[in-house]
Amino acid sequence: MPIINASILEGRTVEQKRALIRELAEGAVRALGVREEQVRVIINEVSPENWGTGAISKADLEKKKP
Repeated sequence: MPIINASILEGRTVEQKRALIRELAEGAVRALGVREEQVRVIINEVSPENWGTGAISKADLEKKKP
């Protein structure tokens, strides 16, 4: 049973998350030859304060934008 974990920044719509789950599950079915009902997709939503690029958080990067 494949388990796929996806970490994304908060703020995506329910529709976007549904699409991500669908695409990941369909990809696992094609790549691994498993049944769709065997695939598990877990989305972890991360706040910008807890997401870093290099040494700077996403929240701080957003503050710097003009």
